Order: sequence, then C-alpha cells, then structure tokens
Amino acid sequence: MKQIISPNNDYIRDLVKLRERKFRDQKQKFIVEGYHLVNEARTSNYLKQVLITDEKDCIDEVENIMVSEAIIKKLASTLTPQPIIGICDFFPDYEISGNRILLLDDLQDPGNLGTLVRSSLGFGIDLLVLGLNSVDIYNDKFLRATQGAIFKTRIIKKDLLKTIEILKQKRLIIVGTSLTGRPLRKLSRLDKYALILGNEGRGIREEILKITDMNVYVETSPKLESLNVAVAGSIIMHHLD
Repeated sequence: MKQIISPNNDYIRDLVKLRERKFRDQKQKFIVEGYHLVNEARTSNYLKQVLITDEKDCIDEVENIMVSEAIIKKLASTLTPQPIIGICDFFPDYEISGNRILLLDDLQDPGNLGTLVRSSLGFGIDLLVLGLNSVDIYNDKFLRATQGAIFKTRIIKKDLLKTIEILKQKRLIIVGTSLTGRPLRKLSRLDKYALILGNEGRGIREEILKITDMNVYVETSPKLESLNVAVAGSIIMHHLD
C-alpha cells in the first residue's frame, strides 16, 4: 500500500486544489470526507481512491493510500474530520429524461439544495436540473447536506429555459411556484410533471413563470410571511407523489 506522510507532498498539494471549483472542473474529480459519504460513494461506484490513517479502513477495489492525520486535516473542510478521505469522479452528464423532474432556478444555499436532493430521492423524482448559476454540486457543504443522497440522484446543470422547451415536447406539465398561483391543495396528483422552485431571494424568474402550465403555492397561516424553499419544495413533492 502506498504511504504518504508529509502534508507538503506534491500529490497532496494537488488534492488540496480540489477544494477550488476550477481545479475540480479541470480534473473532473472531487473530495468527500467521513465514513458515511465515502461508503455511499463506494456503493454507487464513484469512489476511486481513499486516504486513510488505519489499515482497518481499507476499501476493496479502489486505491488505498495510508496518510498521516496532518494530511487528513489539510484535505478536510471540517474542524474535527474523521480519518478517511475519498476522491471521486464527477457525476455523468445525464440526458433530460424521466416523468418527474425538479428544476431549481439558481438556488444559492448549499443546505437548501442538500435538503431538496434528499426530499427528491424520497418522493420519486427522476432528475434534478439546476440552473447555470446555482451552487456548485461539488461544494463540500452541499455534499454533506445531502447525507449521501447525491450519490443516488441524477443531477445536472442546464439552461432552464431550454430545458423547459424540451420537457414541453415530452408532454410534461410544467408547474411553477408563485403566490399568484392556485393553492396546492386544489392540485391533483400528476403522473408526469416538472416542478420549478425559485431562488431564495427573488423566487422564479419572470421569464420562466410566463411559460409554465400552472403555478401553485403552499397555503399557510397569514402570520407566516413565507416558507423556506426546501420546506415548500418538499411539501409540494410529497403532495404530487
């Protein structure tokens, strides 16, 4: 088994660069940390290499490298990391297909996006399409927020206007979210749909709302100004499931 002790090793320096988006894009690889995410990546065949501090954590069918705790701390983004780091390949550029699609119009908060990935997995979404200005799907905070659901999810980044054109051709009903729409409880379950959720600050762009087939909102007490986008999206997905 290969062994690296120094945090200043050239290979470790290169791995540290994967914290930055431009280097991830160049190498088509990203980092996960901790036993749970590493195991989820292994199960889904995205894991290609693992850095460990103890031989008992060796993983079959991938390259194992024994490293020092100092290296783990250098690569990890958490303050008290578990002694295991995984190096994974990027996700495929999936085709736009499926009967239940979730479109996310430039969401910026990694926690919101992570929650929506988990909910989409739980409520039978076939594909997630993120707007081009959404948070990076290899962002470490986002990856942790998914709790491993990202490895069981088909997710891509595309221009949403062009994506909606394709989905209309496939005869999916395009459902937007807007306070000027109809109450969610009046909407029946749909077999084929694309649900659009908007940016945390501005909601869905007006040019997208103009081309939806219908818009809905979740009714709440008038005492509440608005629901968090991840909460609202989860409620709508459950209603449509």
